[in-house]
Amino acid sequence: MDKEVRFENVEMSVPQIDEHQDVTYSQVNLGIDVRDLKMSILVPRTKQKKPAVLYFPGGGFTKANYHKFIQLRSKLAEVGMVVAAAEYRVIPDQFPSLVLDAKNALKYLYDNADLYNIDTTRIAVLGDSAGGYLSQFLGATSESSDLLPTRMNVDQTKVKAVVSLYGFSDLLRIGDGIDGAEDFHAGTTSPEALLVNGISFGTDLSASICDNPERAREASPLSYVKEGLPPFLLMHGDKDVIVSQKQADYMAAALDEKGNSVVHAVVHGAGHGTSEWYQPQIADYIIDWLEKQLDWQGQGSLESQSEL
Repeated sequence: MDKEVRFENVEMSVPQIDEHQDVTYSQVNLGIDVRDLKMSILVPRTKQKKPAVLYFPGGGFTKANYHKFIQLRSKLAEVGMVVAAAEYRVIPDQFPSLVLDAKNALKYLYDNADLYNIDTTRIAVLGDSAGGYLSQFLGATSESSDLLPTRMNVDQTKVKAVVSLYGFSDLLRIGDGIDGAEDFHAGTTSPEALLVNGISFGTDLSASICDNPERAREASPLSYVKEGLPPFLLMHGDKDVIVSQKQADYMAAALDEKGNSVVHAVVHGAGHGTSEWYQPQIADYIIDWLEKQLDWQGQGSLESQSEL
């Protein structure tokens, strides 16, 4: 018989976390069809109002797997934040459908703040790659009527902080300075070209992102930068051969020029979505930065978990 093992005085250091799976946050009318857009929501079992982080997954505008980045999302929930991860429409849907979806996901958190115990004055957005693009878009259009969905109030567009991991800010220059990638991104089959110009069906819509620069700028977060935006954390790897790290340079410079708070962090040796991004050092840095911006002092009281 194995020796009995006893645990006494277990330290209560993290809250119990509940997952609300595949919540429909929006329905898109597609004529004879209706598409449900889903999100997963991690809710810590604490009684007080909590900050929230809305996460958008990357996928090159071709997919939006909102179950990604579970390690970082779990760590954010462990410090007491509600963490919602939302899908959005991708190619063949065109801009601005994905931005409207992202804003409707934000609206859902505002509309259901009491259900999930969210403090709506402390909602941050986070994303990687195309999701970073969306988080930058929501930050740049915070408290703005730009690209406002039907039935959404301007007050509901407000975000408190923005985190973008190897995201992009300027669709005209995604591959800037990267051999091979620069030519690909300038072609007619690049994801950004298809997002902006559409998929050919009956009519030939093939064009590069550079063929319609005005439309490309309209679809770029960089174009919406103004004074009074929330603080941004822009992180990029210096070994990224898919999205130029200059994308973070451009956005950081534009934000700084308008007097906004921005941190530009370079992860040496990291590529696009490589293993470096999943390490505790990166997660801890993001969490520490968010806690400061959201004025959050940890996970909150754990004393009454058994009563919930």
